Formats: sequence, structure tokens, C-alpha cells
Amino acid sequence: MTATPLQLGDDAPEGLVYTPELVSEEDERALLREVERLEFHAIRMHGVVAKRTARHFGLDYDYERRGVLTDVDPIPDWLLPVRGAAAELAGVSAEDLVEALVQDYPEGAQIGWHRDAPMFGTVVGVSLLSSARMRFRRDRGGERQLFELEVEPRSGYVLAGPARTAWQHHVPPAKQRRYSITFRTLRNPERWLASG
Repeated sequence: MTATPLQLGDDAPEGLVYTPELVSEEDERALLREVERLEFHAIRMHGVVAKRTARHFGLDYDYERRGVLTDVDPIPDWLLPVRGAAAELAGVSAEDLVEALVQDYPEGAQIGWHRDAPMFGTVVGVSLLSSARMRFRRDRGGERQLFELEVEPRSGYVLAGPARTAWQHHVPPAKQRRYSITFRTLRNPERWLASG
């Protein structure tokens, strides 16, 4: 299935791509069966444990030391089809999406304002089970720019270019349980993998 990106308007961050149906309902059900079997791990940042939990494949990210870890399970076969769809949406090769991060957002879980860690390049996200509002902001010339996007179940988005590097994003508290699958490329792999 080839996903068709939506036109987001002139106020959207450059490099933000969104499609409401990256995966089919049948594929979402299959993904949810696998996701619900995962053992998720706590996310600890600056000594605080987040309400959301995560499971890394391919690479891990140490939130405290801010570095890449390589001693993790490889990306499992059941994630490969959605990684292929994510790569197509982003215009990169599937093999370049070297990290898969599955996150569980129970009701009330959120993610604060941030940019993904600098060692990562293109980011592709897939939303499962329920929708979420994704907010974007940046300060430019003393003026704050804002943009919001409703990411629906089965949808996919890409953060590349300025959407990835100049804008911050955040997801307000979940109204009901939601899972996300995030794939990321690695900038300068020889540097980061050698230090991991």
C-alpha cells in the first residue's frame, strides 16, 4: 500500500510529512498483537521516570548519558513491513531506519517539548490504537510560530529538514492508551556506533 501524504498548508513546518493511513486496519491489528506482548522499560530522564514506557530495537538511546547503545535486540521481523512503509513515506531506504522505538502511552502520558537527539536524522512515526495531538513550535526572529497536527490511528508522519532540526514538538497527555512506533536514521553512524 502506497501512502499519499496530505497537503498540510503554508504554516506547517518544512519537512513535515503526514499521511492518515500508513498501515491498514488489518496490519494495525497484527502490530497491536505483537506490541501488546512486548516487555516495556521505564524511561528515566534527569532522575524522573516518565509515565510512558519504551522498547528499543536496533539501537537504544541512553537518556541520562545522551548516547547511543548498540547492545539491544535487532529490529524484529514483524516490524519490517511497517519499517518499509515508513521508509517509503520518508524517501529513505528501509535499512537506513536503524532504530525502532515502540512506546506505550497510557492515559495521561505525554512527551514534553523536545527535538530528537542530535545523532538521529530523519524521524518517522506511526500512531496506533488512538489519536493524539502533536504540537510544534519554534522561535524565529523573536516571533513564536506554532502548528498542530492530529495524528490518527494507523497514520504516519516524517520529521526531516527544518521540522526535525529547527522546530520542537510535543504530545499532550493521552486521553486513552496509545502506542507509537518511531523509526530513526543515524547521522554519522561510524562516529556514534563506534562510541556506543
